[in-house]
Amino acid sequence: ALIVAESPPAPCHWNLTHTLSDWLKQHNVPGIYGIDTRALTKHIREQGAMLGKIVPAGAAESSVPQVNPNDLNLVAEVSLKEPRLFVSHAPPRQGKDGKRMRILAIDCGIKANIIRYFMSKGVELLLVPWDYDFSGEAFDGLFISNGPGDPTQCQKTIGHLRALIERADAPPVFGICLGNQLLALAAGCTTFKMKYGNRGANQPCIDTRTGRCYITAQNHGFAVDPASIPQGWEQFFVNANDATNEGIIHKTRPFFSVQFHPEACAGPTDTDFLFEMFLRRVHGEHAEVTVSYRQPTIPARKVLLLGSGGLSIGQAGEFDYSGSQAIKALKEMRCEIVLINPNIATVQTSEGMADRVYFLPVTPDVVRSVIERERPDGILLQFGGQTALNCGVALDKNGVLAEFGVRVLGTPVEAIIATEDREIFNAKLTEINERIAEGYPASTVDDAVAMAAKIGFPVIMRAAFALGGLGSGFAHDEESARALATQALINSPQVLVERSMKGWKEIEYEVVRDCNDNCITVCNMENFDPLGIHTGDSIVVAPSQTLSNAEYMKLRSVAIKVARHLGIVGECNIQYALNPQSEEYCIIEVNARLSRSSALASKATGYPLAYVAARLAMGENLPSVRNSVTKTTTACFEPSMDYCVVKFPRWDLNKFKGVSAGLGSAMKSVGEVMSIGRNFQEAMQKAIRMAAPGMLGFQPLTTFESDEAINAVLSNATDQRVDALAAAFERGDSVASIEAATKINPWFLCKLHTIHLLRKHLQKRTLQTITAEEMLLAKQQGFSDKQIAIALGGADDVAVRRHRKELGVLPVVKQIDTLAAEFPAQTNYLYMTYNGTMSDQPVRKSGVFRLNHEAPSTMVLGCGAYRIGSPGGVGWGGGP
Repeated sequence: ALIVAESPPAPCHWNLTHTLSDWLKQHNVPGIYGIDTRALTKHIREQGAMLGKIVPAGAAESSVPQVNPNDLNLVAEVSLKEPRLFVSHAPPRQGKDGKRMRILAIDCGIKANIIRYFMSKGVELLLVPWDYDFSGEAFDGLFISNGPGDPTQCQKTIGHLRALIERADAPPVFGICLGNQLLALAAGCTTFKMKYGNRGANQPCIDTRTGRCYITAQNHGFAVDPASIPQGWEQFFVNANDATNEGIIHKTRPFFSVQFHPEACAGPTDTDFLFEMFLRRVHGEHAEVTVSYRQPTIPARKVLLLGSGGLSIGQAGEFDYSGSQAIKALKEMRCEIVLINPNIATVQTSEGMADRVYFLPVTPDVVRSVIERERPDGILLQFGGQTALNCGVALDKNGVLAEFGVRVLGTPVEAIIATEDREIFNAKLTEINERIAEGYPASTVDDAVAMAAKIGFPVIMRAAFALGGLGSGFAHDEESARALATQALINSPQVLVERSMKGWKEIEYEVVRDCNDNCITVCNMENFDPLGIHTGDSIVVAPSQTLSNAEYMKLRSVAIKVARHLGIVGECNIQYALNPQSEEYCIIEVNARLSRSSALASKATGYPLAYVAARLAMGENLPSVRNSVTKTTTACFEPSMDYCVVKFPRWDLNKFKGVSAGLGSAMKSVGEVMSIGRNFQEAMQKAIRMAAPGMLGFQPLTTFESDEAINAVLSNATDQRVDALAAAFERGDSVASIEAATKINPWFLCKLHTIHLLRKHLQKRTLQTITAEEMLLAKQQGFSDKQIAIALGGADDVAVRRHRKELGVLPVVKQIDTLAAEFPAQTNYLYMTYNGTMSDQPVRKSGVFRLNHEAPSTMVLGCGAYRIGSPGGVGWGGGP
């Protein structure tokens, strides 16, 4: 059966072949939604795996028989009944005898993707039943597949394996998942049933040979007892979170197995090299890696940290956050910290943070004088935005860092320059056959115009080494290209002329990597708006909502590949353009520093990116850093989000005369907010109210004079585009017509249309006739009490609140806990939602919740989004 929190949305992906409902019907699988999956996960976590069943409404519980899978030999049920030979169409992979290599695979419930992997390697695969006696078969290597249930139920398989590995001429053996347990039992180990098992696609496993940590996909409830591993064998992989066994390997013979799925079609394939390792052993080659290796690091005792200077569009409070987190990490590592930042309205410049604070400009000459005075061991460039990055590059080019023996900590200057200089960047990505938009750098206006003509209009023109898309825009002809190039070259020595992909999806990944090449993606985000609007001006949603698994995993793999090739140490952000009608993508840019998106990703996931990046820059290994939310698991993991986050920008364009309200590739917003909900609708309506307190949510305002005015904003986005969307639905526009005008993905538009339809439905009710179910649905879709009151014909919002409480429609308090309740969380990141039945934190009847204590508490109200007149100084006032 399938249990999900929310009903599946209207299908809209370009690669759609079946809806989820149709697929479930086709395979006779029941599904239910509307379940508080966080509460269910916590229940299983605390009580352990248990029997369950789904009983249709109105039916007697006894009408659905209870099946106990622990009493069944599930492997016998799923295994094929007769041997079957698969022959690859790829060029033949030869064995030691010169013939096509033949692998015998024991089918205990083999995944189809395992068969695909072997076929891609050019081998023959003889698939045999789980209890097949293969002693009379000729084969070059043996594979033991995954499968369900208790491994001790497969005594015939264990016996056959034991007889094989006791032979002096035994061929290489490779097992996955259940195959790991069966090989271990054949070798003399014991297994045990775990409390609730390891599930999901983000389990970190450490290779005991190298110390490298890999993100793996798992789904198992039994494990090998490491204390029972006999002489001659050792642990191959170990789970970095709970230290359970994740694989065994023989010290001298070609036998090994892993508990996770290196081929996982629904998860990372970071460990698919194990298939190649197995086939090389079949060919008679030795393992390439035999010992662990750690990159030697020289400790830095005195560190210079560059801030970002005064707030500006594209560079605001997010760099105070990142710098403060870096200082926290450095203090824990007992470093002496020297900070340069002239911005007085910051937490990082407060007393008790850095050891020395210089309120001076972050410019090469000034920083040189501070270096000469303080003589630091190292300098951090990643935490002060573009200002710090540009200053650090200049100091390196001028020879200042070499003159005073100051090491750049974290990402080296060469990698920073490679991400900032478009010509070098293009060459670097070409080296690894990665896709970038066709484009050329230019240093003169005439060259820029010539490059635009060569590519073909329209093109996007951007200034290199620039902040917030400064000096960028779309050129549709020679005249506009000349104007944009002139503007860009005022502030930058180089202008980038690239093919326009306006209308494509814009996707971002936050990547973390240490000096030992452990690499993960922490957060994946998607712009609500199509490419063409700067990310700072776009509504951003995390995690991405419209990608298929194949798209998500492809872009994740590319992000890790690029970070490794560039030599990132710490954190970086990679942005993609993704064709909405295919898997075609292009890499837009890589920011080799903490960015605005990094702050969003940190708060959205609970993963402290800046703190971790600082520790990695100082030479720490990612698996050794603790997850600050759970306190027990490693920071080398990829967060699970069972909620939706929406970032919504704030503009103050009406305070400037003559400024265009149009949104494009140059950022104009002065602030932003982040809202959290259990679904997109809830988070979106919250975000609208947070960013603009005068707005009630997603509903039309009376600001448009005519239909033409609405159409104009739909076609050319302004800061009023959300109002225009609501107005378009109000006048009867369809999702398809709005998609055609805006290029906004129909998934988002369908969700907004759901809000519109519910509001129209509520207008048919009164405070006396609205039901508890309708009230709950409205709150789950993000409606405020005031919104509901207006929809009900102008009822008082206080009366709506009173009636809602009488109906028993109350919110619950949930945590941002990084692992979706799989491990206990110790975090103060909370949000309220109506899409749940149980709070993650205790809630008192008075409505005041306590964080595990009963002492009196005080509520501190913040200022909301940055805006002109209420910038970072107010955040500093509420800080430590």
